[in-house]
Amino acid sequence: MGVTRLKRKDRKNKARANNKVAKIKQLLLTPVIKNVDVDALKEQFGEAPKKSKPAAEETAAE
Repeated sequence: MGVTRLKRKDRKNKARANNKVAKIKQLLLTPVIKNVDVDALKEQFGEAPKKSKPAAEETAAE
């Protein structure tokens, strides 16, 4: 008796395995951020500019 192959199932299984490998590689590409000093980052940027009133409100107040 001859051997029959399930070609569609074989393609599906290979694609599923390749997708898993690709997903793992993609997750490994993203850098892991550890021990971030938030205060030091804030000092780098300085103080945030304070919001001023839009020009339309200033003229209406006068």
